[in-house]
Amino acid sequence: MSARFRRRPPRQRGRIQRDDLRKGIYILPNLFTSAGLFAGFYSIVATLNGDFERAAWAVIISGICDAADGRIARLTATTSKFGVEYDSLADLLAFGLAPALLVYEWALRPYGKWGWSVAFLFVVCGALRLARYNVQIDNVEAVSFKGLPIPAGAGMVVTTILLYAKFDRPGPTQSPAILIVISLLALLMVSNLKFASFKELDLRRRKPFPVLLGIIVLLVLIVNEPQIVLFTIALLYVLHGPVWSLYLWRKKRSTAHADSPHEASEETTAGPGAETITGRESLP
Repeated sequence: MSARFRRRPPRQRGRIQRDDLRKGIYILPNLFTSAGLFAGFYSIVATLNGDFERAAWAVIISGICDAADGRIARLTATTSKFGVEYDSLADLLAFGLAPALLVYEWALRPYGKWGWSVAFLFVVCGALRLARYNVQIDNVEAVSFKGLPIPAGAGMVVTTILLYAKFDRPGPTQSPAILIVISLLALLMVSNLKFASFKELDLRRRKPFPVLLGIIVLLVLIVNEPQIVLFTIALLYVLHGPVWSLYLWRKKRSTAHADSPHEASEETTAGPGAETITGRESLP
């Protein structure tokens, strides 16, 4: 048989991926990912039924599941390429589509084309943020993310809605500020600003006693005033990225300025062949 009609061997990469799937997938972390996906889908259903407060809480539950699946995968050494891709698809629905539809029905519908365009901007920037993270996952820093994580952007959206609901405004609202806030959140997701990742936080190791006390106090505050506390946490996280990036930029600039060669400029001013008189040396 001529070489033209020979069957080409499959790609090495595709064969490796099929072999990995043939071995099976890890159940526990993917169950939490599925639970987060379910909560995100339920948020969409609640939004279509006009129950904005319940839809916002569903997104928060999805965020808890999203944080748990990654933590469990790392603790049990069950990370996989399949889990990364599945998690990204679930995140796009739960933290991209669900909060965008929620905020559109809650505040952006009266603005017509501008309203749904801003909602779409949030979704597409979230998708770009997830795609950029996936292609750079091997080079991602352990202590920080590049760009606002999409769960944090969704958290800012839904905690704002919950804060409005706490002050007896659970129904649709109309405010131009919401257009600006959603646009800024979308742009922060595709920016190069650094945001803390907390991946190196290991609760299995010994910690100072005030850490345990602080966590207990935070839980008590969340139980008593969940809307206010969750909104404050989301706002502080969103704001710390620009502040931290500005601090790093100024620190880098000051370091570069301190390392500049002052001696070279002084020698150029003195000119070649010039001699310096030091101490009490007498002239010849």
